[in-house]
Amino acid sequence: MTGAGRPANSGPRAAARNRTALIAAAREVYSEHGLDAPLSAIARRAGVGQGVLYRHFPDRAAVATAVLEENVRQIEQAAAEDTDLAGVLGVLTWHLTESAAFISILHADGAGSGSAAPAYVPALSRRVERALRGHLPEGHRLAAEPDDLMIAVGMVSGAVTGPTREHRERRAQAAWRLLGVEVGPVRPYGG
Repeated sequence: MTGAGRPANSGPRAAARNRTALIAAAREVYSEHGLDAPLSAIARRAGVGQGVLYRHFPDRAAVATAVLEENVRQIEQAAAEDTDLAGVLGVLTWHLTESAAFISILHADGAGSGSAAPAYVPALSRRVERALRGHLPEGHRLAAEPDDLMIAVGMVSGAVTGPTREHRERRAQAAWRLLGVEVGPVRPYGG
């Protein structure tokens, strides 16, 4: 087709839109089917062909990395908006209920666990900790010992199980409540 029959090529805008759609689709597909979900399911959910997926992400690890990076970036953005700790924990909790892969990075402390976790995982975990720690008021129960904050996050993430996002969210909120920590609305950043 030529002329009026062919859609305009959006160039870089389409590429950015496709990448964003692929990351959102991967988050959903991983939430429903785990990290072993077929990449073709991600491409279908994003409304693009597999070739488009592979232009943005050369392999399965690259897709997972992009999703995890986006999760951490959203938590950092929530923290940068001068939201109180409860608000940032609400965004963190949303990501916990949406992503089993995200939970695994929060357990990465690099302390000789013998884990085969990729090198970027501990760095992402440290970024989450920094974003949260910046909002801990002096004397807060999660600031009593240096490791308390991420131990609490790990404990909550361990409670995030269940067949639906709503069920996982209820369990996460119950875990925070049992720890005596206030959590704001469970929502994505900007949501």
